[in-house]
Amino acid sequence: MAGRVRRRLARLLTGPRRTGLLSLRGTFAVSFAAVTAVVTLLVGLLSYTAAARLVRVDQESVFDEVVQDLRGEVRQRPMTPDDFSSSAPGHDLVRPARTDVQVLGPDGAVVDPGNPGLPVEAADRRVAAERTAGRMIQHRDVDVGDDVYRVATVALGGGRGAVQIAQEFSDTEDLLRALQQRTLLLMSAIVVLAGLFGWWLARRITRRLVVLTAAAEDVARTRRLGIEVPVTGYDEVGRLGRAFDRMLGRLAQSEEDQRRLVQDAGHELRTPLTSLRTNISLLRRIDELPPGAREELVTDLGQEARELTDLVNELVDLAAGQSDTEPAQRVDLAEIAEDVAVLARRRTGRRIVVRACGDTSLTGRPGMLQRALTNLVENAAKFDRDGTAPIEIGVAGPARPGTVRVEVLDRGPGIADDDLLRVFDRFYRAPDARSLPGSGLGLSIVREVALAHGGAPFAFHREGGGTAIGFTAGRPGETGAVRERA
Repeated sequence: MAGRVRRRLARLLTGPRRTGLLSLRGTFAVSFAAVTAVVTLLVGLLSYTAAARLVRVDQESVFDEVVQDLRGEVRQRPMTPDDFSSSAPGHDLVRPARTDVQVLGPDGAVVDPGNPGLPVEAADRRVAAERTAGRMIQHRDVDVGDDVYRVATVALGGGRGAVQIAQEFSDTEDLLRALQQRTLLLMSAIVVLAGLFGWWLARRITRRLVVLTAAAEDVARTRRLGIEVPVTGYDEVGRLGRAFDRMLGRLAQSEEDQRRLVQDAGHELRTPLTSLRTNISLLRRIDELPPGAREELVTDLGQEARELTDLVNELVDLAAGQSDTEPAQRVDLAEIAEDVAVLARRRTGRRIVVRACGDTSLTGRPGMLQRALTNLVENAAKFDRDGTAPIEIGVAGPARPGTVRVEVLDRGPGIADDDLLRVFDRFYRAPDARSLPGSGLGLSIVREVALAHGGAPFAFHREGGGTAIGFTAGRPGETGAVRERA
């Protein structure tokens, strides 16, 4: 399984590398600049449009107020062109900024020219000859030299002439164009600065991702799972780094476990295979052997075949236990112990007693737990083959907060002190047990099951002789009443 995961990880990490603007850093910077450009463009355009509209409306309002004041004044009392002469002291018309005034006589001739002088058209002359005071005509976009004006001609009435008022709009448009240019320059500067800031921010944010990517590519290139992954921070990137580090650690441990399993299995398989080859070679001369030797040879072949089968089965169980896909569910260890006891009674003919105390339910994989209990009971029956005392299965919960304790007790010869800490190692067999059938994998499977359920195996001498051997498994629960099944 570790090999498949590692190959899949290598395929994911050795895909085509993307650099430049296609990298995460470049994409982030370009996106940041693009968003900033769009926002700046919208804000700039809206601000410029609003400002230009306000300026134009303000200019037109001022011009309209001056014209309306003039019309009101000439309607109130009769006035002549001299009343509006710029040379006459105290003339009646106030000239706002960028406003030009020109006075026309009764025939439309210029009496007091403006500065600059305004063009006089036929329509303006007709207004100057008007009998009704306040009559007006307006001209838009009148070119006067290099400037553009808006001109209004107001009749004085009684055919006495007219007054022309002009307001320059070209200066306003020049101002707005300058404002537009400055706005565009400012927006461009903001976009450039946003891109640089986005690049700096992206580099700061993705710096740890770049380091993590380099570590992943190093793993894919060298296939070394023990590489150190630099992890800093507590945000999503930090969590990703720690998860990646834990993943590599578990893959490395899985690879090491598989390597050890293959090595140990190869070592253990050589002995029965060598014996089988030797006995098979003797089969070529079976006719030359005496009847007793023939019977012994056939018995040895059958026993070696059974031991080899048992060894292969336990290797398969051990390997399956490392990558078990059995779903976890709520189980009662006392009920599993009772099922194991029924099978053991039928196989061995021994009396098996199950004692349960407290709440023995937990969330676990029932198949794995049953296999571990079966190995413990079969181990006790094997080493206490001639015993008459019952084999006891004790299930207690909670042994400590959150755990269930399972132990199998026998009255066999016991385990030497030096072997108590090694009986759960793979293929380990105590010197006194090497003549007995078995592969040395049964208790190692118990250890794997206990570790997979958050517990640990244990073994110790029993008072009065024999051994107590078992494991703990994690689960939440409360203590309950004692019950016994036999």
